[in-house]
Amino acid sequence: MQNSEALALTAALLAAAGELTQRINDGVVARGFEARPAYGFAFTRLARGGATITELGVHLGVTKQAASQLVEELVRKGYVERRPHPEDARARLIVLTGRGRECTRAAEAAAAEAVQAWSDLLGEEQLRILGTQLGCIAPNGPIKPAW
Repeated sequence: MQNSEALALTAALLAAAGELTQRINDGVVARGFEARPAYGFAFTRLARGGATITELGVHLGVTKQAASQLVEELVRKGYVERRPHPEDARARLIVLTGRGRECTRAAEAAAAEAVQAWSDLLGEEQLRILGTQLGCIAPNGPIKPAW
């Protein structure tokens, strides 16, 4: 593959990821939730049983201070709450509230709509192949923004 082809492929993948992120966020907002894409990236980590501020910061690729500011915003909006950490008395565990889980379900529905649009465009078989190929490229890639 020539450099120009590699650059074009890179641009297409980044554009697809950006469009998908925006469509999911727009779908969440349309379902009555106040959201921005950073919330979804945080929720993907918090949905696995919660996280400390430090763990969330690592997941998002931001400083502890930036993660703390995001958590404050999410607490104010009722999406997360702080709980005592079950293994570390000095730490707090950030977990999704019922509203946070509802917002996550709204994101799942919006993602399904976005992927359905891709299926309508490519066909189910081609979309399945694309999913398999992307899974080979980034089987365990982090789901986080590249700030």
